[in-house]
Amino acid sequence: MKYGFVKVSACIPEMRVADIRFNVERIKESMDLCENKKIRIAVFPELSITGYTCGDLFLQDALIKGAKKALLELKEYTEGKQGVYIVGVPLVIDNALYDCGAVLFDGQVLGIVPKTVLLPDERRRFKSAADLPETTLWLDEEEVPVGSELLFQDTLVEGLCFGVEIGEDFGALVPPSVYHAAAGASIVFNLSASTEETGIRSKRLNRIKQHSERCIFGYVYTSSGINESTTDAVYGGHGIIAENGSILAESQRFSFDSQLVISEIDTDMIRNLRLKNAALFDGIMTDDYCIVQYDGSPLCDTVLTRRINPYPFIAEGKEELDEQCKELLDIQSSAIAKRLKHAGLKKAVLGVSGGLDSTLTLIAIVKAMDKLQYPRKNIIAITMPGFGTTDRTYDNAVALIKAFGADFREISITEACLQHFKDIGHDPSIHDAAYENAQARERTQILMDIANKEGALHVGTGDLSESALGWCTYNGDHMSMYVVNAGVTKTLIRHVVKWVGENLYKETEEILNDILSTPVSPELLPKNAEGSISQKTEDIVGPYELHDFFLYHMIQYGSSPDKIYYLARHAFRDKYDKETVKKWLTVFLKRFFSQQFKRSCSTDGPKVGSISLSPRGAWMMPSDGAADTWLETLE
Repeated sequence: MKYGFVKVSACIPEMRVADIRFNVERIKESMDLCENKKIRIAVFPELSITGYTCGDLFLQDALIKGAKKALLELKEYTEGKQGVYIVGVPLVIDNALYDCGAVLFDGQVLGIVPKTVLLPDERRRFKSAADLPETTLWLDEEEVPVGSELLFQDTLVEGLCFGVEIGEDFGALVPPSVYHAAAGASIVFNLSASTEETGIRSKRLNRIKQHSERCIFGYVYTSSGINESTTDAVYGGHGIIAENGSILAESQRFSFDSQLVISEIDTDMIRNLRLKNAALFDGIMTDDYCIVQYDGSPLCDTVLTRRINPYPFIAEGKEELDEQCKELLDIQSSAIAKRLKHAGLKKAVLGVSGGLDSTLTLIAIVKAMDKLQYPRKNIIAITMPGFGTTDRTYDNAVALIKAFGADFREISITEACLQHFKDIGHDPSIHDAAYENAQARERTQILMDIANKEGALHVGTGDLSESALGWCTYNGDHMSMYVVNAGVTKTLIRHVVKWVGENLYKETEEILNDILSTPVSPELLPKNAEGSISQKTEDIVGPYELHDFFLYHMIQYGSSPDKIYYLARHAFRDKYDKETVKKWLTVFLKRFFSQQFKRSCSTDGPKVGSISLSPRGAWMMPSDGAADTWLETLE
């Protein structure tokens, strides 16, 4: 286990109804497979020792005694094994029969968790955990904790604390797992026996996704397989591993063979998200919980089988991406429209460079004007060519402005900047920070002054990725009257612009595609001998896809730099070597800390996703904080 990743498994062994010997052998085989795959915790279906569909056979002495004997046999079988195993078993406790989950580790029964919520036919045979009078059970001359308010904590792994619920417990209005989470469980295991119906798979997946997100935990669900009795229904053998709203792994249903569903749950991430949501479990009483501690297996590196999304800001799947792009533009255009109405303005001003950011800004303003039923000529779109402007970006800017029917204006900054260099005594052949920043500030001055002259709102174009890196000129493109891309990363902007050309404004698709294929650049340095862009942003500060990945994991989950490096190497293993990842992560950390002063006085702008760097509540950080601790962690 490394960086909080706990390898878990939802086991669905081959079984026979009421054939305890057969079932025990199949459970043992699954345990052996789990050991080979270094599973830390594995869960088996409800009543897996006997089978769930035994009916009134559960009331037969042979089955009851045989199940208890089998449990003790499995307990002994776990001695010397590394994993924790949760098996389903019927047990008599204080003269009543309970549907239980038994937690086994290294030759011990750590605890017994009875089912709380019973279906009507289950009440014929079983009692609810709510009726349980005892908190301990003598089993093989050992006193074992028993009850629904049990958690199990690995003393060797910080953050690994798990709970157990059974079948319909999950269907309760307030499931036991909610209380488990409030008491500290980072993972909950569900031993289930659920029948299959048409359409049930998607419902089950959605419920588990939503539940894992609502409680901020990992949820491992395993259900009895097709070898259960088919007298009145079919059991599909559905295994699901979820984490904070995402499905990490799922079984193939309706298989007669044994299955192991395996993935890794990030308990560090769960802990950090809960720290950000400190009031999540306020008002939930957990005073009666018993924490059972055990000394788990020694720590080892966990080989990840789960996918790490290299583009966490971008929705996966066509329908999801379509919805994301549409909602993003609705948020942006509504934000601009509200700001215009509030200020009593009917015009907007922006600079259009032929790059991605100004393109999306123009699109958002066009939608805002259409929403307000203002003419598009009220959009004053200005192209301001300078020393580094290329024909390609200039032509795209002009074509896009005219395609949208905005008020096109062109104001060169060359003469104004040369005069400014003369005024401040700067040699224009020296291409330093003063040379570059003077151009950015000149453009901002033009936009601000025209906004004042025309009674318009100056809408800025900077994005979230640039804000994180401080890749902007202080009081230049850093400043505007409203910045609509404040919550949108560079990688996401690419997808939105492409979507707009394909779905929203198809007449602009050819122009937008050329903009998408143009290298990202501020064009502040003179173009090269071929007349092309000489100053490419990603050659200077690094690939935006890496920086956006770093930003997401640092801000969303509070991940340490060494963990971010580990995740990035896994996510981009086919694209970047470890030296490249480390190089740009170091750049990201240094710039993120050193450039906070720009974010501390950033312009208003809308949040569009889960991450914002607005200093007004979203991200509050001192401008003079030191990056040393983070850099040392990376080293």
